[in-house]
Amino acid sequence: MNRRLKNKRYIAISCLAGITALALTACGGGLTEDNVMTFEKENESVVTLFSPMEKTKPDVDNVARSASEKTVIMAEEKLGVTVDYITYTAEDYKDKTYDDIALDRARNDMDDLYLLNPDVIQTLAGEGKLMDLSGLDSAKNLRDVVKAANVVDGKLVAIPQEVVAYGLFVNKDMFDRYHLDLPETPEDFLECCRVFKENGIETPVGANRWWLETFVLAQAYADLYNGGNTEEEIAALNSGEKKYSDYMRPGFEFLQEMIDHGYIDAQKAYVSEAIDGEGADFLAQKTPIVMAYWSAANSETAYGNPDFNMLVIGFPSSRGQMPVMPMTGIAVGANAAHAEDAMRTLDIMVSDEALQVYAKTNKVISPSRNVSVDCIPALKPLNDRINENVFVLGSNAGMKLEQWGNTCIIVRMLLNGATVDECMAEFDRLQEDILMDSK
Repeated sequence: MNRRLKNKRYIAISCLAGITALALTACGGGLTEDNVMTFEKENESVVTLFSPMEKTKPDVDNVARSASEKTVIMAEEKLGVTVDYITYTAEDYKDKTYDDIALDRARNDMDDLYLLNPDVIQTLAGEGKLMDLSGLDSAKNLRDVVKAANVVDGKLVAIPQEVVAYGLFVNKDMFDRYHLDLPETPEDFLECCRVFKENGIETPVGANRWWLETFVLAQAYADLYNGGNTEEEIAALNSGEKKYSDYMRPGFEFLQEMIDHGYIDAQKAYVSEAIDGEGADFLAQKTPIVMAYWSAANSETAYGNPDFNMLVIGFPSSRGQMPVMPMTGIAVGANAAHAEDAMRTLDIMVSDEALQVYAKTNKVISPSRNVSVDCIPALKPLNDRINENVFVLGSNAGMKLEQWGNTCIIVRMLLNGATVDECMAEFDRLQEDILMDSK
């Protein structure tokens, strides 16, 4: 893979990881003693977990913990182990990302457990650096979508604690004001934008530099994931029989049309961080549409307390409103120093009992098909589609060309003035590189 794009891709992919309590921060700064922090206490059975999330005051009982920390405590109490957090903290985004450091640590067998983004999972699994988790008791309960995202060469190499779903956050009051139905198809969506624009709304869609790929992925793979031929189509893409660019072109042409008509501000989107760039205008009802992840609807630091009727729907596609679901996961190093304890610890952290606690705390979709939590009314439209098994995967370990990060970077090329044809040529080049590497 082209080194320039590959390095940028690591930065792009870490935008996905910053979305949950297990957020994998896009980190900068060189790897120094100040960046990596270790929390330890003496115990005969110690398991190390590399993660951006740290235990604050780990020896103090009865303090508020994040959802994931509660599952760690459960494992510690059941097994008599101690989980030592090794966390990467950074002050800027200019140098090494969390993904860079995770790759380095896993390749050098420095930890037992790793919280990883999808393209890092795929890279490390391809290098044989991650254990097969399919034998864990908890793995038997996983949703098919989790297996599809995190099975590499027949091995389940990572298990998440939540299934992340992206959707369109819409101001239903503004749609009602202009007698607009919620959009189902790309054509519906563009018509809504036209009406908003003609009624004085300067920028109908608030966008940032990370998440516009959700529009592309929804349109590119609506049929692939919902048409009954998923495995055959992916095999054709991996062999080069089919081209990723043919799938991607309609979504990129859609984005270009939005740019041309001023429905999104390409220059602002190119430099804006997620939510920080568009959140204020959405909450102030200056723009009726933004894109975000499931948990943002529950968080008051994001969109959890709007002064209007908010709904979260799927992205427009040929098959109607389409959720987009990328996937992070916790993995065990293939050469972990404490492999047995690490596997047992993870098995408890992603057990139905632990995931029930996690899902109830964070109000998220569980990776276990046996665990469900009532969602807030705003999320019901998105949740209904997911419960109908209608979705597009934003990351799929079975695809040789990593999707989430690469699509994000190429969308940013479009925002920066590249043509649709130039963007498609980049997909073709990446696919050709992968085919060459596999020979």
